[in-house]
Amino acid sequence: MPEGPSVRKFQLLTSPFVGQVVAKVGGSSRKLSVNDLNALRLQDSQVHGKNLYLAFGAAEGPVGPTAEETALQGEAACRAHCPAQGQQGQDGAPHPYSQDEELQEAQHSRSEAPEAAEGRGNWLRIHFGMFGSVRANEFSRASRANKRGDWKDPVPRLVLHFESGGFLVFYNCRMLWCSSPRADPASDILSVEFHRGRALRALCAPDPICYTLLDQRYFSGLGNIIKNEILYLARIHPLTPGSLLALSDLERLLDYAVQFSSEWLHNKLRGQGLHPQVYQKEQCPLGHPLMKGTFGPSGGFKRLTWWCPQCQPAVL
Repeated sequence: MPEGPSVRKFQLLTSPFVGQVVAKVGGSSRKLSVNDLNALRLQDSQVHGKNLYLAFGAAEGPVGPTAEETALQGEAACRAHCPAQGQQGQDGAPHPYSQDEELQEAQHSRSEAPEAAEGRGNWLRIHFGMFGSVRANEFSRASRANKRGDWKDPVPRLVLHFESGGFLVFYNCRMLWCSSPRADPASDILSVEFHRGRALRALCAPDPICYTLLDQRYFSGLGNIIKNEILYLARIHPLTPGSLLALSDLERLLDYAVQFSSEWLHNKLRGQGLHPQVYQKEQCPLGHPLMKGTFGPSGGFKRLTWWCPQCQPAVL
């Protein structure tokens, strides 16, 4: 599923439409009555970890200061994490997945997506699936034929046409009305409010470090790709208990998490793709054969992990 950097780019695509009124709606969503969005004004756009939140209100009502405040926060965050922005456009082509990875991603998506509404609110929470995306003023087109040889374009879950003439298209996502964005920016690795002290305390737990990194309570937005890459950069075996690592090693790992995520977002905004060093690779950059395993907490979801036994030796 899209990780924090991708969802942040989605939010930047939606922010120019804040303050505009929805003139027409469409989409294939069955759990959301898309017609409820007709004639509403998009009042705000926020991102928290892997979730995008859009606020809607009556068209005749004022836009309010929320959108302005959010725009200022977004500019501040962008200055802190991505000093140069490229064009706003479509997201890059999805990274190829193995069948095992597809299954794990689908299961993890179900575990993080909201299952039930807390009551009708004015915030629409959007949680993206494995190939979820947002397009601004364009539709996604098929890049290859499906298994039956058909060239079928992806079907959008939601399409919002605005009075200005522009439109937003949302693919492969779950949408749910909620009263407010229930999220803690202190856990978001791309937020200026990210709390390093809390994250370091979480990493000190006796659990395998690869489990802790995917705990969205402390590392919101950090996904399987980031996990694999930063563990390799820090030269840490994925099953190493955090309690066995020196504080300096944990601090270095945390630095890599923030740096890698910020650089990934920066590259996305410049239209550049991701070039992983170990994720779905057969060899590490030094030419060592990689190993692959499916790891996860007991009773929890298991994720595919790649690591180099020579660069990331096991800690006994």
